[in-house]
Amino acid sequence: MKKGVLTITDLSKSFDGLSVVKNFNLVISQGEFVTLLGPSGCGKTTLLRLIAGFDKPDSGTIMLDDKDIGCTPPEKRQVNTVFQSYALFPHMTVFDNIAFGLKITKTKKSELLSRVQNVLKQTQLESLAHRFPSQLSGGQQQRVAMARAVVNRPRVLLLDEPLSALDARLRQEMQIELKKLQRNLNITTILVTHEQDEALSLSDRIVVMNQGAIAQIGTPREIYEEPKNLYVARFIGEINQLPARVEEVNNSGNLTINVLGKNITIAKEIDCAKGDRVHLLLRPEDLRISGDIDEAMPRFSGSIIDRRYRGATLDTTIRLDTHDITLQACEFFDEDDPDFDYSIGEKVEVSWVPGWEVLLKDET
Repeated sequence: MKKGVLTITDLSKSFDGLSVVKNFNLVISQGEFVTLLGPSGCGKTTLLRLIAGFDKPDSGTIMLDDKDIGCTPPEKRQVNTVFQSYALFPHMTVFDNIAFGLKITKTKKSELLSRVQNVLKQTQLESLAHRFPSQLSGGQQQRVAMARAVVNRPRVLLLDEPLSALDARLRQEMQIELKKLQRNLNITTILVTHEQDEALSLSDRIVVMNQGAIAQIGTPREIYEEPKNLYVARFIGEINQLPARVEEVNNSGNLTINVLGKNITIAKEIDCAKGDRVHLLLRPEDLRISGDIDEAMPRFSGSIIDRRYRGATLDTTIRLDTHDITLQACEFFDEDDPDFDYSIGEKVEVSWVPGWEVLLKDET
């Protein structure tokens, strides 16, 4: 198991009596890329500021390599931050922006030149070393901000929504570059974002936050495919939510549940008893329409009320006939498949791939 570089224990912070971070606990390993994900106001930026030293915690500890840094000034922590605005010095060249921190610490000139040139190469900025920030694109400025942060060889790199100002295409390109740079440097990284796709594509682990506390920690796949509560399920991607009731808890651990009037036995282990209300959760890509339905699965009749072509996929909205429920389905586009000729208003049957469902207890 990798050694914990950063250990946060029982960390709390309040502003004007309002609790923003609540008893937060997290251990991050060397070289790990961890994302703090959540909506605005969930406490993720405050947590980043506490790690950076810009704010002081009310209680709890922040340990960096087994040293408590809770009272250490920001400039003396081996932690560097890349901000959303990049905060580049407009009167300095790319080279001087990157070298700024090394000059402050009075690094020898020969070592300064070597480290800056090495980082320029890693970030593909060698040809831009003598340009000023105003002469750079948004993506190039982002790389300069990254280079300036990593040239100081911090133990932990903090990223405060560094890609949010970029357009969609450039953001995707910079995600690839960012992950490549982080992997090459083997630097422990914490990213703050509210963009789900960004978190899923970049992270080794995701920390989903809700009102200052951890809603769930896991790999991107665990967070997406195995949400532990409705908050996480609803926040990450699209989700279909069907009401159900437990009919039987079998000795083998299987459950028989009633979904919209139909019984089905599934291999899911949750803490429940006969009669309990539960939620059956299905991602749009879990659903199957008419001819693609497994014979062992229940079928629900409905009508297509919307179809959206999105290049690789077709998104379909289906309203069930017997319940006031609308389902979102997502299928890979295949123009040679006759099942893709459905029209608005057409009657269809819908079900899902066995084993792909998620079952959660009713939290109300």
